Amino acid sequence: FASSKRLKETARLRLREFDVGDRFSHLPLRKASVLLPLMVRAGKLHLLLTVRSMQLRRSPGEVCFPGGKSDAADKDEIDTALREAQEEVGLDPEKVEVICRLVPGIDKMNHLVTPVVGFIEDTFQATPNPDEVSDVFVVPLEYFIKPLNYKTLPYKSLSGSLSWMHCFMYDDQEHKRSFTIWGLTAHFAVFLALVIFGKRPTFEVDYDLDNLISSAEKNFMNLYASLSERKKSNL
Repeated sequence: FASSKRLKETARLRLREFDVGDRFSHLPLRKASVLLPLMVRAGKLHLLLTVRSMQLRRSPGEVCFPGGKSDAADKDEIDTALREAQEEVGLDPEKVEVICRLVPGIDKMNHLVTPVVGFIEDTFQATPNPDEVSDVFVVPLEYFIKPLNYKTLPYKSLSGSLSWMHCFMYDDQEHKRSFTIWGLTAHFAVFLALVIFGKRPTFEVDYDLDNLISSAEKNFMNLYASLSERKKSNL
């Protein structure tokens, strides 16, 4: 119990240094948020992930964090993430200790996606909404800097150049099945692990690890600039 408290306290302190608050909220993009739910299990930090229902029109069967588009009634990105997590997996917002918002990303629908990090109880039992979620599982956070099964996938970046994205294959003993975690979900999980552990990963990342926050913000602003350029040229 004491070590679990210590683990959480260390993670909290590291994460608060990387809190961007509402620094990117003013950008004129449609908004979405995801919750990165952390828990301590067997003396290690774990991250809860979901699998999108096969009935969904967009990205069916893909692994993602609980989350979705912002509603007019949401106060901010934190509200969106908590509301979506409650709708998707039955997580009571009162039972989430929200720590911070990290540097956002831009999804393939050009939403500004804000990752909200929060601690949840290790006893949390998900009740997936079958219309949205087909499965819920947890992965040790360390897997996202020291994976057993990892590759990169090529994709066309917003600027039109060829880029690479992280792709993790995780064998879940509990579910006796493998999950593939890639795209923006993998991007957020890697950044979260880099922030908390402060260690060099076993694979290449496009951050300056000695200046993690400034290089993450610079990468994001370059991405945003590419998107703005592309929108202008399409006008």
